[in-house]
Amino acid sequence: MPAAKPTASLSAVIKRARDVMRKDAGLNGDADRIPQFAWLLFLKALDDLDESREVTDPEYRPALASPYRWRDWAADSTTRRSGDALLTFVNQNLLPHLAGLTGSGAAGDTRETVAAIFRDTRNRMLSGYLLADLVDEVNKVSFVSADDVHTMAHLYESMLREMRDAAGDAGEFYTPRPVIRFMVNMLDPRPGEVVMDPAAGTGGFLVEAWDHMVRAADASETPAQQRAALRGTLRGFEKKPMPYLLGQMNLLLHEVDSPRITRGNALTFSAADQRRDGVDVVLTNPPFGGEEEVGVKDYFKTDYRTAETSWLFLLSVMERIAKSKTGRAAIVVPNAVLFDEGIGARIKARLLEEFNLHTIVRLPIGTFSPYTLISTNILFFERGGPTRSIWFYEHPLPQRRRSYTKTKPLRYEELADCEAWWGSDGRVHRVETSNAWNVPVTDLNNFDLDLHSPNRPDDLAHRPPVELIAELIDTETQILGLLERMQAEMAGRQ
Repeated sequence: MPAAKPTASLSAVIKRARDVMRKDAGLNGDADRIPQFAWLLFLKALDDLDESREVTDPEYRPALASPYRWRDWAADSTTRRSGDALLTFVNQNLLPHLAGLTGSGAAGDTRETVAAIFRDTRNRMLSGYLLADLVDEVNKVSFVSADDVHTMAHLYESMLREMRDAAGDAGEFYTPRPVIRFMVNMLDPRPGEVVMDPAAGTGGFLVEAWDHMVRAADASETPAQQRAALRGTLRGFEKKPMPYLLGQMNLLLHEVDSPRITRGNALTFSAADQRRDGVDVVLTNPPFGGEEEVGVKDYFKTDYRTAETSWLFLLSVMERIAKSKTGRAAIVVPNAVLFDEGIGARIKARLLEEFNLHTIVRLPIGTFSPYTLISTNILFFERGGPTRSIWFYEHPLPQRRRSYTKTKPLRYEELADCEAWWGSDGRVHRVETSNAWNVPVTDLNNFDLDLHSPNRPDDLAHRPPVELIAELIDTETQILGLLERMQAEMAGRQ
């Protein structure tokens, strides 16, 4: 077996791999290079893990058979194809075979996962010689040792962070790890509970939830027994091919066992189907600011039909946790969700009537930098309404900081005060502070949740300009929404 490589060595492998890919005319930037590297890493990791399982479990059936296993076509540089022969095998044999795999239909079947990944995956490299060089670099990564897997997972996550610079279109803002960790810790998913992210992306919420549940597992069991007990407890949807590939790679590197991640749109199910296929915990940061295609809103009741993605995901999350006795959710939403009227007000009315919206954490400007300056919030709610009152918590910026930025992002340690205020006693001993306050639902004006702390002075002269600009943008957005509704009403009367 290859010797375990320290972080520095694995970093060097990744650097050399990227240098190889930069030479190929078919790859343009990290948006091409990282998916290319990812699917090769995926096949190497899958084969390494398969070989380990074959040793420990004689009944184990690998997902791939010869000659499509990594060990058959890529592992031995002395017999491996190169040049046009390698390109022909990869493009005409390997990738079509992987895309056409069929499984048992059971949740988490690896063959079906592989087929879903490679259905929209293609080899982007034009030089078979450079592809052979890249395969040689991937061969230097070992996924046999748990330490190697752990190290590679962290390095892979650093690559995913780099990809975020190309994100941000259609409201797809990758969630900062501190926000993910905070949301998971506050919801506290327990071993045996089913956790879902209906907009799974690269798998950040699911990986964090998995690690959280592993830490909470029965200490008397072996790590293998603990993971076996959690098998199949992660669920997710991702409709775009590249995030789906990266997410599956992320889960594989974190040794998540049999996740049920569906390549598709979580919104294309009726309310009844979503309730029937419900879960215990939902953690998500769905796309916002964009619109779904026309047919998607038809899956929702007439009173709630809208093309705005964030509203549809909020409705979907409500359905998913409605039947679980411990159903609870944390969802990132833009400020527009807090103040929106019309259909938005009707959806908020339902949320407050049927669920307990117990906490809204208001995040500061720049939390999602560099993708957007849109103000964002985390809604925490649970099954069992109606809501009587809502706790608000405004997370403050560090002293002498006007906003979070790409180079000075939010750190998890900065959320410690909110975690301490949250409490581990069922939220019964919360107190008002300069950042936290409680609002009875009867005091809300037309379900407007866009509230700021009454316990600190609203001194415009001392507030950061970027915060004032963001509030102006929110106000203009609200005015635009009102004008669009008036326009629609007037057009309907003609």
